[in-house]
Amino acid sequence: MTESKETKPRLIWLNIAVFSITFLIAAIGVPLYAYFVGFQLSTIILAILATGFCGLSITAGYHRLWSHRAYEANPVVRFIFAIGGAFALQNSILHWASDHRIHHLYVDDNEKDPYSAKRGFWYSHIGWMLREYQSQRYHDYQNVRDLQRDPIVMWQHKHYLLLVLLTNLGIPFLLGFLTGDFWGAVLLIGFLRLVVSHHVTFFINSLAHMWGKQPYNDKNTAKDNAIVALLTYGEGYHNFHHAFQYDYRNAIKWWQFDPTKWLIKTMSWVGLASNLKKVREEKLAKSIAMLQFKTAKKRLIQLNMRNKEEALLKIQQEYENFLLKMNEYYQLKKEWLELNLEIKKGQLAENMENNKLTQRYKELKQSWMKQQKEWQSLIHQYA
Repeated sequence: MTESKETKPRLIWLNIAVFSITFLIAAIGVPLYAYFVGFQLSTIILAILATGFCGLSITAGYHRLWSHRAYEANPVVRFIFAIGGAFALQNSILHWASDHRIHHLYVDDNEKDPYSAKRGFWYSHIGWMLREYQSQRYHDYQNVRDLQRDPIVMWQHKHYLLLVLLTNLGIPFLLGFLTGDFWGAVLLIGFLRLVVSHHVTFFINSLAHMWGKQPYNDKNTAKDNAIVALLTYGEGYHNFHHAFQYDYRNAIKWWQFDPTKWLIKTMSWVGLASNLKKVREEKLAKSIAMLQFKTAKKRLIQLNMRNKEEALLKIQQEYENFLLKMNEYYQLKKEWLELNLEIKKGQLAENMENNKLTQRYKELKQSWMKQQKEWQSLIHQYA
């Protein structure tokens, strides 16, 4: 979507000033201070911790807790995330979550998605906040009525400006006095931390919609990218997130970097988080297989090869067989888990029926694993 100078919305000079001044001070002041004075190790460590606090308050708090209700959190945790969100200076929870829910509802719609990636990197990264593109709905919070019932959310929204000043001035000043490196703390914990926190989060709207792979869903621009995940506390596995937005995880494999997921899971172990939502295994497997089938079929059609019709028929039959095996396996697994739960509760004595079901489950599990390997082998022929 291109706009003439006459039709462009008004500039938001406060945002322009905040982003410009903080960036210039961080980009110029930090290296000059490092060269002529030098930063104390304690200041550097505190700046890293403060940046992490801001980042995780956005990813675990603003994003997965409030925007998507992917889990529930203790009031103390919600209060800490509310303070960290104000420290990160990314608007109130209520406003941020409202924007984000609209983004998911209208993703890639240049007229309705607040930060549509199809309008380019600059727009989706920061440009959408520099003009009044969404002025018609600045105070329309109908899509976050559930959050309006959260007293911590509404307290932060009401006192947002005061909290921004107290955290962004008070925390660097206090830590500067405690370490004896006042100006170093102001530069690192005040300005550099804020700039890094801003742009790392903005990468989710820009880079995570432009750079990476789409293993779960190709209906929008969201991508999975391990490098972006490394920069964004796990949010870079964005294709998974857009496919299964209510899952508390963004990364599902043990080796993938998702510290936000690890934090939420750890909190659940100590009673600070509960009701962690996860996509069902069968839904995940079906989503992956469906996209693999679609991609392989498209590549087969484009190939100039003999027996193309036979190959297309084979892959269609294997895909249907894959779905049948998958449904059979997960249905039996559900029955087996329910029966074992009853036995553990003492509601049912272990008997021969359970032994038979266990044996059948083990056999079907082996068959399902074999079916998966055969499917992957077939798919890779056309990768």
